[in-house]
Amino acid sequence: MFGVFRRKVVSGSSSASIVGKSWRASRPVASTTTCFASEGEVLLLHPGISGNVRSICHLTQPGATVNLKPLREVIIGFQPCVSVQMQTRMFSSGSGDLVDAVVPFMGESISDGTLATFLKKPGDRVEIDEPIAQVETDKVTIDVASPEAGIIQEFVAKEGDTVEPGTKVAIISKSAEGAAAPSKSVSAEAVSQPSPTAVEKVEEKPKPKVETTPVIEKPKPASPPPPKTSASEPQLPPKDRERRVPMTRLRKRVATRLKDSQNTFALLTTFNEVDMTNLMKLRSEYKDAFLDKHGVKLGLMSGFVKAAVSGLQNQPIINAVIDGDDIIYRDYIDISIAVGTPKGLVVPVIRNAEKMNFAEIEKEINTLAKKANNGTISIDEMAGGSFTISNGGVYGSLLSTPIINPPQSAILGMHSIVNRPMVVGGDIVPRPMMYIALTYDHRLIDGREAVFFLRRIKDVVEDPRRLLLDI
Repeated sequence: MFGVFRRKVVSGSSSASIVGKSWRASRPVASTTTCFASEGEVLLLHPGISGNVRSICHLTQPGATVNLKPLREVIIGFQPCVSVQMQTRMFSSGSGDLVDAVVPFMGESISDGTLATFLKKPGDRVEIDEPIAQVETDKVTIDVASPEAGIIQEFVAKEGDTVEPGTKVAIISKSAEGAAAPSKSVSAEAVSQPSPTAVEKVEEKPKPKVETTPVIEKPKPASPPPPKTSASEPQLPPKDRERRVPMTRLRKRVATRLKDSQNTFALLTTFNEVDMTNLMKLRSEYKDAFLDKHGVKLGLMSGFVKAAVSGLQNQPIINAVIDGDDIIYRDYIDISIAVGTPKGLVVPVIRNAEKMNFAEIEKEINTLAKKANNGTISIDEMAGGSFTISNGGVYGSLLSTPIINPPQSAILGMHSIVNRPMVVGGDIVPRPMMYIALTYDHRLIDGREAVFFLRRIKDVVEDPRRLLLDI
């Protein structure tokens, strides 16, 4: 229904605008305010008003004249003078058949990303919450999901575009007719418009022949021979054998953080070697019982995580960090595990590792590794961390100097296990040995603490019974 009220137009009066604004403010979703003018009077119409209109006469300003008359006295002669203001629901078009797929919220520390790839094509059928595109950020890859089930009508953005949360990526039609409409209209326009070749033929007219005298061309001078390259000049490979590919956002972020680490920290690395005989023997003896009870395989990473926790508890400075002129000591131990993925290096975090047993650590490592390789790991699962373990041994690395992951102060590097001759009890015997490396910030950590920490890891790994006895 429409509520109708009318007033006399008095010079200097602004009650009509005040009333209109009052009603628009009361309808934030969709409002339509219309006024009609005749000789000396203004009639305002507003949807959703019913009942006695005299009850709203107090909305006018002092000094304005309001004359309310019954609706039946208004007959003819009115002309529209105010435009209509409409607001639509988010993700919907005016017809209600089309919805927009937009970039979701990507995290508090991420303001934009790069539209990496489309998972669907225009015309494909998609279900609700089905991913249709992927946005690559500095840390993770985020899916753009379809808000409704329907047919992809068109893609608004292009691959490689920089997008922000809320940016429209695609238009989806909830019915097949909406998706087929553009193709029909395009074909109709193609039929209605003649081809350019036909237009050119119609416009061509026979031109009168004009007799011209033949022009004698002058002989062109011979081109100079190419310059001879000297024997000492290097022969560069041709450009067509090179490829230039833009860096991904994740690779840019990793490069920036590693270079900042080198420029900020006073990096120093200390080494030691670990006899893996006892830990490998423990694993081989109890791996089947461990798998039956906990449903996860017993690996070597859980042993090194427990050893790192013991070392951090004995040397709290390794778990601390410099912040300006202060030192922040962390009373918790969050171990970051470096994981190499096809898209780049990610570092998920094992929270409160000091409270976890071997089985809980193995389960958490497996879960985080699967998410990292599938690209489904979240930003929260990679945020923070007080100490990092990097296992280059899975790729066959024998020795390396890892780089600190800011804002941490140290990182432990594991390497491959190699049988080497060792002196045990005066005899030379083969032993499975691993080199371990600790890179630390020498501004905060002295060599004494770093060596004691690495020695603690060696002692615990070579004799895991120390963890039970806390010695």
